[in-house]
Amino acid sequence: MIYKVTLNGKVYEVEVEKGEAMIKSEFDAAVPASQPAAPAPQAAAAPAQAAPAPSAPASGSANSVNAPMPGNINAVKVSSGQQVKKGDVLVILEAMKMENEIVAPKDGKIGQVFVQKGATVQTGAPLVEVL
Repeated sequence: MIYKVTLNGKVYEVEVEKGEAMIKSEFDAAVPASQPAAPAPQAAAAPAQAAPAPSAPASGSANSVNAPMPGNINAVKVSSGQQVKKGDVLVILEAMKMENEIVAPKDGKIGQVFVQKGATVQTGAPLVEVL
């Protein structure tokens, strides 16, 4: 099979046979660098907007517990106003087919929950606020 792959503004024609890849041809990208960047965020933003809660901020406060890696929210174990202790499970985050328990970093009260079950989050996205 022959594929065309764009990498750092250059288009490479790659042929794959029996699990081995070899560069067949190299081309300069015909599309300006500003154009490919615009559609990609729009395509990524549409699913991301549909899954998380509408009130999810771009960055959390000093009290927020953030996602350590990109993934999907499988469960939210807390709700606003709930008391938690250090180490209590707040959220189950699935990343690379593994479930990761996101725990409370300190004792406190849940201020705001920024995500819901089924949401997709990126690294550093706020999940829960612990006051």
